[in-house]
Amino acid sequence: MSEAPYVRFQGTERSPRGHFPGVFALANGLAREGRLSQEQHRFWRAGNDWYDSSFTNPSDVDPSVYDPAVNPGAVAWFKVTAVELIARVDGYLTLLAAHRVPCERVESADPGTIVYEDADQVVVVPHPRSNESATATTLDNSRTPQG
Repeated sequence: MSEAPYVRFQGTERSPRGHFPGVFALANGLAREGRLSQEQHRFWRAGNDWYDSSFTNPSDVDPSVYDPAVNPGAVAWFKVTAVELIARVDGYLTLLAAHRVPCERVESADPGTIVYEDADQVVVVPHPRSNESATATTLDNSRTPQG
């Protein structure tokens, strides 16, 4: 693992808005589309509830943080010190792998202009297309999901 202070788990294909959706957005999309099994839906619901109760939603602090007119392309990154929050991402990666949604882990010392920060995360407006300080690792989506 690198010394980068920020980490993000995201899809490998850009969304129509031009950014790479994070694992939570990808899992939420599967749930919205009704593509989750009952067990996957239980995991997703419990996981989202745990995250909602365990860390601050930047939109609750600043409703404009993800507004594309105010902060175009804004995305959240974990601080590497948020170990417990990062560890729980594995379940989402397993869920996405079951649906063959490719993901990558991206680490960076400078992911963009910080527009929100708390103890566990930052929300940034990414630098224009060039982000030479980021290191991406494609995650193995060939794993067999549990259950």
